[in-house]
Amino acid sequence: QVQLIESGGGQVQAGGSLRLSCAVSGRTFSRNAMGWFRQAPGTEREFVAARPWSGGVKLYADSVKGRFTISGDNAKNTVYLQMNSLKPEDTAVYYCEAGRVPTSKQSHYDYWGQGTQVTVST
Repeated sequence: QVQLIESGGGQVQAGGSLRLSCAVSGRTFSRNAMGWFRQAPGTEREFVAARPWSGGVKLYADSVKGRFTISGDNAKNTVYLQMNSLKPEDTAVYYCEAGRVPTSKQSHYDYWGQGTQVTVST
């Protein structure tokens, strides 16, 4: 099993920044890849960013490229999502997810946390 606990969400004005954190514990071979997804009310969960647990090539959704950065601190077993230049359309519940391969497909991730709410106001 892998346990994921997200934190760092909140309310911010458009143009502001937030940093989400995801504390990870559990079976290391089940979390070779870490991803961030988000889900707004009435929509499907969508991919935001992903990276191998050990670092390397990062993937981003087109809608967040240049504004969001995924990173990790292996010593702290924590993954981060730095979000800059936030827009109202970024409002959603953000989920940290763990899987075996860093992809943009939700089906490739086996574990996720309870999510953290991000609200961007105009």
